Amino acid sequence: MTSMDIVRRLDNLVPNEAKRIGSRDPLPRLLAQLVARAGEPVTVERATSRPWASALFEGRRHVVALRLTGVDARERRVRFDAGLEEAEWTLPGHFVADISIDEQRSTPQDEWIELSALTIEDW
Repeated sequence: MTSMDIVRRLDNLVPNEAKRIGSRDPLPRLLAQLVARAGEPVTVERATSRPWASALFEGRRHVVALRLTGVDARERRVRFDAGLEEAEWTLPGHFVADISIDEQRSTPQDEWIELSALTIEDW
């Protein structure tokens, strides 16, 4: 499993990732917005993206695991969850067609959120 300390590298996440993959993958921008919604301190423990298509649409399926730490981690997780499916996301060239929490768990030190999202290319 790969871990990324998003707190120290947020300024570098979106530009470098977009250049590296050379595609229109909206995952870096989605991650930045998910991290902002979760609040600090948060770590992206896993983030994957793969192509997705139907007869009419093309997009990407994303799976993200976040670890929230700090004394207010539980409250931040509850706020993160509230209204997630109705939240507005800014992803140039894409829109979020579906986003849902797959699993949540608590440990004495942190809160975990695992979620899935489907982004569709906005032609």
